[in-house]
Amino acid sequence: MNDPERDDSQPAAENAPASQDKPAAPAARRPASPVRKQSARRRFIRSVALAGGVLGLAMFGYAPVAAARKSRLRPPGALEEADFLSSCIKCGQCVQVCPVQAIKLGDIDEGFGLGVPYIDSRTQACDFSCDAVQCILACPTGALTYIKPDFTKTRAGMALAHAPVLKAKEKDAEPTLNLKERTGVARLAHPETCLAVQGKGFKGQARGPAFKGTMRYMDVDRWKPIPVRDHPYERDVCDLCVTECPIKDAIKLEVTQGADGVKRYRPVVLEQCVGCGVCEMICPVEPAAIVVDERKAWEA
Repeated sequence: MNDPERDDSQPAAENAPASQDKPAAPAARRPASPVRKQSARRRFIRSVALAGGVLGLAMFGYAPVAAARKSRLRPPGALEEADFLSSCIKCGQCVQVCPVQAIKLGDIDEGFGLGVPYIDSRTQACDFSCDAVQCILACPTGALTYIKPDFTKTRAGMALAHAPVLKAKEKDAEPTLNLKERTGVARLAHPETCLAVQGKGFKGQARGPAFKGTMRYMDVDRWKPIPVRDHPYERDVCDLCVTECPIKDAIKLEVTQGADGVKRYRPVVLEQCVGCGVCEMICPVEPAAIVVDERKAWEA
């Protein structure tokens, strides 16, 4: 019997549930909480700080290298700076054979120059008291050499006009040094403080009682350098840079007479200057009136 309250004529599909294949509507994105925003900001700041720190450390590490770009007075016979730095193996042989301990090794703040030999002529100059430039003989790589290899060039003004004559060897059968090039050139940097220019003399210890530098004095001992403080001077006109220079005809005291009849004196560096630095070391005024310009070529 048919139920009058039930209508079976409607399709079953109308009573079926909605299809499961229909995509659901996207859920609304929940806004980020303040805590998450602060956390992201902290991570960003931390990353920036870390990157800055790494960069700072890198620049700090490069600072010694940049500082090492300053020029140094090298031992006699040194190749040009780039060749010298690449040839020197930092063995220290030149340091060991120097009789006056003029050669030092670059410290940790020297960058690429760490462990590389140099001379601080104001503290201790090379006075060639070894007579044979022993540092060149001791160098195993040719970073210090009597004769440069063919592939290197000699800058204009670096070659000496002739072999330098060592005053201590003037009476020897062979008085010259086997040295072809200079390491620098002396220069009267502060004429206003030079005692000779002022017409003043000098009496006493050239660098005072505390100075530790040594030098060879032929009137004392040819083969044994002594402390400079143990050899006092007495000069009517200061000429220590001239008389104590170990190289003949490398510097002279020029004397002129003005219209007023007063004699005036001035140290004049000559072409045979090899850049040993004795004049700078022995200068009794502070700072030294005469200095050595390292790697400087001669200019007529």
